Amino acid sequence: MTTEDSKQPRKRAPRKATPKYLENAALYYLSRYSTSTENLRRVMMRKVMRSAKHHGTDVEDGAALIEAMIGRFLGSGLLDDWAYARTRADSLHRRGNSARVIRGKLKQKGVDDDVIAAALDARGEDPELTAAVTLAKRRRLGPFAVKPPNGEQREKHLAALARAGFSYDVAQRVIDGKDIDGI
Repeated sequence: MTTEDSKQPRKRAPRKATPKYLENAALYYLSRYSTSTENLRRVMMRKVMRSAKHHGTDVEDGAALIEAMIGRFLGSGLLDDWAYARTRADSLHRRGNSARVIRGKLKQKGVDDDVIAAALDARGEDPELTAAVTLAKRRRLGPFAVKPPNGEQREKHLAALARAGFSYDVAQRVIDGKDIDGI
């Protein structure tokens, strides 16, 4: 074993959380990801915490900088929880996620319950059935299976839709192929 093999790669020291650094980091994050206000706050607070631990700065000062920056971003339209929730709900809906799953994912990102409810209501007519059909097509369940399901397989297909967050009525309509012709 040579001395080169025993060397550990050095970890880079975190940058000091200055107002300019935090704003640049937030703008870079927003240029790459669509996010909610609360999620951006969490990301930026992790930077402040690492900086405070390494440089001995005050976490409260960093939190105040982040709050002021988020206020400016909300005022200028760079951050918009309603737009984020709407686009994320539409995207998850197109992938075949139930309202329950969409609500949970938006909740994890810190979106307010009222905003989530409005975004879910804006999805259109019978979104649960549409999402369940999309999932059934993708997973080849029910009428989209290679072979028509027998009694035991039908129950497994119903269970798969139930685990995905769909109600029994919606799952039964999809698996039995009722009223899904135009979807």
